[in-house]
Amino acid sequence: MNIQEYFGRISYNKPHKDADLQTLTAIFQHHIHSIPFENLSMHCGEPIELDLQAIYNKIVRKKRGGWCLETNYLLFWALQELGYDVCILGANSYEPAEKGYGAQMNHILLKVVVKGEPYIVDAGFGGAYQMWQPLMLISGKDQPQVPGIFRFMEDNGTWYLEKVKRKHCIAEHSKDDFPHTPELGNIRKIQKFTLEPRHIDDFQELNAYLQVYPDNLLRKKSICSLQTTNGVLALVGWTLTEMKYNYTEDMDMVTTTTLTDEEVEKTLKDKFSIELENKLVPVNVRGLPPNLVDKI
Repeated sequence: MNIQEYFGRISYNKPHKDADLQTLTAIFQHHIHSIPFENLSMHCGEPIELDLQAIYNKIVRKKRGGWCLETNYLLFWALQELGYDVCILGANSYEPAEKGYGAQMNHILLKVVVKGEPYIVDAGFGGAYQMWQPLMLISGKDQPQVPGIFRFMEDNGTWYLEKVKRKHCIAEHSKDDFPHTPELGNIRKIQKFTLEPRHIDDFQELNAYLQVYPDNLLRKKSICSLQTTNGVLALVGWTLTEMKYNYTEDMDMVTTTTLTDEEVEKTLKDKFSIELENKLVPVNVRGLPPNLVDKI
């Protein structure tokens, strides 16, 4: 594994002598704009290994993406290589359908300390709730970014991440694919976590479980999403959704298109720069939220 090869994968060619916040932010942004959040391996009959060399080969050399366990673990390695004080944390994602947080730890994120100040970095959430910059680990402070306003709330050692949602302008031809749902307020809960350091081995059981347990979102939906220069692009099953942030003041533009099987493969190559070695079987089980961009 080679840090310069990783930099080539994320198109990063700026100075990186100092493990400072500016460099951290630049590397993070190149990472999320180059490496898709995707679970396509499990829909191609490929096992997902929670092994650093396997992840490096997949994402850096084969130019694939990965889900949170993969892409955040790769970022963890890169930041360590650059001399950052970084550790792995575990989180429980908020489940909108259940109106609560998952009972088990099901997400990986990173804490990075720069000049004594802690930041949270998470390159593996995907969709419209993906942060674009490291977030200061401070309770109750609004932290505006291009995707929206993020903030942490802390309660007795447990940290909660939430985002202020914008309104959506749905393109006319997309309304059937992006139906109106009752507003639940403009605050979207994302995840909760503690600052207990974790090891990647703490997630091995989760990695295996998510690949075989049939009643989970990642088995029921083939997902590929990528942060763009002005929003996010997501392919869920046969539905391609593009969200442009702040299209007008406090309004995001959402456009969806339904693809054929042949168009799915072409779209992965053209829009996400992904060429699969094995045949993808797109999945989007009905009865679940139809669109990753706003629902997860």
